[in-house]
Amino acid sequence: MRTAGKLLSHIIVREVPQIIKEGVSSLAIDNFIEAKMREVSLKPECKGYKGYQYATCVSINDVLVHGVPSNKVILKDGDLVKIDVVASYKSYCVDMARYFFVGKPSKTAEKLMQVAENALNKAIDQARVGNRVRDISTAVEKEVETEGFGVVRDFAGHGVGKYIHEAPEIPNFRTENKGPILQIGMTLAIEPMITEKDAAVYIDSDGWTARTKDGGLAGHIEDTVLVTEEGPEVLTRLGD
Repeated sequence: MRTAGKLLSHIIVREVPQIIKEGVSSLAIDNFIEAKMREVSLKPECKGYKGYQYATCVSINDVLVHGVPSNKVILKDGDLVKIDVVASYKSYCVDMARYFFVGKPSKTAEKLMQVAENALNKAIDQARVGNRVRDISTAVEKEVETEGFGVVRDFAGHGVGKYIHEAPEIPNFRTENKGPILQIGMTLAIEPMITEKDAAVYIDSDGWTARTKDGGLAGHIEDTVLVTEEGPEVLTRLGD
């Protein structure tokens, strides 16, 4: 998983920015990432998952998650682009999502994503031995709602390892259920999913694309985190 995380994060953080520009289709982005993954022996685990046909999800503006790559979706100035991808190396998976701006973003988009990033970092800090899943969830909710944004309740983070989705489920809001106690060796996909306005979302007719009901911007960012004796180790970062 460490190897998968290093290889994938290099592609997403170092190489993808070169293709995020006006006039590029979301399908071209997907093709670019898949080719880069296969060059370094990463398997795109999203491809074929429950019939999904692409290596990545490319979610733009009001699309929260699971945006389906298409040659009809063309990037334009000011777009907020979220890319979510699962890669495996020797059958072990990591899951990550990053955001990109096309040209100059709006102040709202910048703030939304900065809050999402802050929420992710505070949630990761709670991924410590002896804490519970609810500590992670509470950290996200507090950061996001304090800043006046919405927390989506229809989707959640999750365990990840041999499979894309494993136990435990990791909501982005405080629940009555404290969830399991975190132990050494657990690997968690922590992913704040937040909205500019109301947190309600719906699924497009394609059966995948999740959009905000009110058309407001949606934010998503994700890392795979290993719980260690020394504290959380983020597997999908390059040491930044």
